Amino acid sequence: MAEHDLIGLGAIIVFGIMAQWLAWRLHLPAILLLLIAGFVAGPLTGVLHPDEVFGDLLFPLVSVSVAIILFEGGLSLKIDELKKVGTIVRNLNTIGIVITWITSAFAAHYLCGVSFDQAFLLGAILVVSGPTVIIPLLRQVRPKRDIGAIIKWEGIVNDPIGAFLAVLVFEVLISSGMSSGTTIVVLNVVKVVVFGTLIGLAGAGIIVILLRRYLIPDFLQNSIALMVVVISYVATNAIVSEGGLLAVTIMGVALANQKFTSIKEITEFKEDLRVILISSLFIILAARLNLDDLSLAEPNNWIFVAVLILVVRPLAVAVSTLGSRLNLREKLFIGWMAPRGIVAAAVISVFALRLAERGFENSDRLVSLTFMVIIGTVAVYGLSAPFVARLLGLAKPNPQGILFAGASPGIREIAVMLKDHGYRIALVDSNWAQVIEARNRGLTAYYASILSEELMNSVDLDGIGKLLAVTPNAEVNALATLHFEDVFGRGEVYQLPPYNLSRDSDRIRMPMHLRGRFLFGRDATFKYLRDIHVKNGKLKQSELTEKFNFEELLIKYENRILPLFLIKASGRLEVFTVDDPPFPRAGDTVLHFTAEENDNRA
Repeated sequence: MAEHDLIGLGAIIVFGIMAQWLAWRLHLPAILLLLIAGFVAGPLTGVLHPDEVFGDLLFPLVSVSVAIILFEGGLSLKIDELKKVGTIVRNLNTIGIVITWITSAFAAHYLCGVSFDQAFLLGAILVVSGPTVIIPLLRQVRPKRDIGAIIKWEGIVNDPIGAFLAVLVFEVLISSGMSSGTTIVVLNVVKVVVFGTLIGLAGAGIIVILLRRYLIPDFLQNSIALMVVVISYVATNAIVSEGGLLAVTIMGVALANQKFTSIKEITEFKEDLRVILISSLFIILAARLNLDDLSLAEPNNWIFVAVLILVVRPLAVAVSTLGSRLNLREKLFIGWMAPRGIVAAAVISVFALRLAERGFENSDRLVSLTFMVIIGTVAVYGLSAPFVARLLGLAKPNPQGILFAGASPGIREIAVMLKDHGYRIALVDSNWAQVIEARNRGLTAYYASILSEELMNSVDLDGIGKLLAVTPNAEVNALATLHFEDVFGRGEVYQLPPYNLSRDSDRIRMPMHLRGRFLFGRDATFKYLRDIHVKNGKLKQSELTEKFNFEELLIKYENRILPLFLIKASGRLEVFTVDDPPFPRAGDTVLHFTAEENDNRA
């Protein structure tokens, strides 16, 4: 028995992480593959039986894991984003939730035959979307900034609201009468708002004080932060059921927006933990399902899912955005983004079990319908969202543009050439004269420090997918790549070598985890680029053919060239780097600096 449980635990980790990796490789929604993996591990092969492995601890573990996921989601919310979109976010999480709740309940009753009381419970749970699906989709789609902020805020905030709404509906279902049910609802609303807010803020305050006063060692920061999250969640839930989700969300938002101490390590730790928790939870919950109970062949169930996608969501968004400054295309895209995730799966699993214990018939039908909604919405939104965003002109596929940290004369020349090829280019410099010169040449340039937190809120990254740190200061370049690796990914942040790698590599070594990828060549320091540009260098572009390949290009200029960028025949922009330079082929164009002996320069 112990060996079987060990195999089950191993299957959770293996199936979960492999599904995440395959989703990344295939550019598919991870949750879709996680659900499939859960079906394979559970009902199809019988390798995993979660109820046997975890017993009575299953749902407490699920609940705590969901709380940690929501806390991590709260860490991604910046209050500054609400300056432009706060009213819309508020409407979506009030008016939109009410519309979604009521229309979903009626649809479940009339299309799927669910009793009215259970239909309203199901509708309450289906108002949630959550960070488990929204954040990965936004990273994949990368819509315009305001649209992304609206969808992210709605998706994270409506999770605790939806879970608590489900609690209220459940309390009314099991109460003895309408008057007593109404009293319970009012009291619970007051308690969850008051205690959830106070405990959430208190938890954030405790973490800030501990970090600011250096009362805990670095190696315990993440562990103690996790401990405070769990304590806050459990304490709030002890006062009011499911109020803990609001507490941990508020705690995450408060920590993310305080200015007293850095929480970068906590944020990174929670992101890693979130991946493991999401992978495990979806495997566990999907493995509990009976495929026969899903009623996948029942057409009315799929009509219900279609109504949620094509009627309920667009209606909620249309009413919530009346009078807003959003245009039709933006409203259409927001109306096409409401996937359900782990919170819906976890909450419905708990309440279905409670309903069954109290003698409610067919409560397991709620679980099957919820998972069908998850499968349907994740598949539809996840597979179509990138295409829809591009069709509506709200996102660009695989953005190839570049954000330059630094606007020196040579960099401006490179930026102009790239812009002429149609790439989105932006420059950031703390030297006002450099910024003015860049703007005079038609470039988008920002006067700011590349390390400024405010820059993240002001720079328009639409169409930009890479950072090139090319300032004279090697330390600033390294810090800039660390600052933006969460935005573009470690593979798309680059910096100039801080020293001549060919000559000085044994004298000075910069750890890989504290820098970006080194640009252009082993000796391509800022001084080298400046000297090439000022003394005897020209910026050129050379088109490669079958007869004139990259080797011929090197021979033509007697190896006196510094390759910078490779424009593929497909339009993809690749950067020449020290560690992994691109492989030029016929049809590609090489952008390079050349040093020609016969050039006459002042």
